[in-house]
Amino acid sequence: MLGLSSKIRVGDKAIDFTLPDVDMNFRNLRDFLGQKTVLAFSVSAFTSRCTKEMCEFRDFMARLINLKAYVIGISLNDPFTNSDLVEKNKLRFPILWDYKRQVFKDYGLESEIFPVYDDSSYSKSAILILDPIGVVRYVWVSSNPEPEPNYQEIQNKIEELP
Repeated sequence: MLGLSSKIRVGDKAIDFTLPDVDMNFRNLRDFLGQKTVLAFSVSAFTSRCTKEMCEFRDFMARLINLKAYVIGISLNDPFTNSDLVEKNKLRFPILWDYKRQVFKDYGLESEIFPVYDDSSYSKSAILILDPIGVVRYVWVSSNPEPEPNYQEIQNKIEELP
């Protein structure tokens, strides 16, 4: 498991946020608590890694629902791009837009390796699993855009949670 360079650690309380979804409705983390929650931080829509990861979670949804878990995608892409990603890949979970890059910053997911957009903000991909009260129980972070998380490990961690 990676994550040594992220600000958030296993055992920390997840940092609350409010971000718009693809319909520009503002959603906050508190809306999703009360069940196990997977936060999937994705840097760039329609890259092969992002698309594969989001589709893995889409296909994984039936098992996650049985495990009483929910996925939330958090992206640096605008709602129009995220909406296109949702539509083209038939995603059944919300993708939220971190338009100020504040959530990525709050969670310590800034990176100095891969630029995003045309400013000095850089970000890492990450998967966090939260228990029903919002405590972080799993952290996977990657500065490299190629590796994917271990989906079996994610499922195992979700199964371990009450």
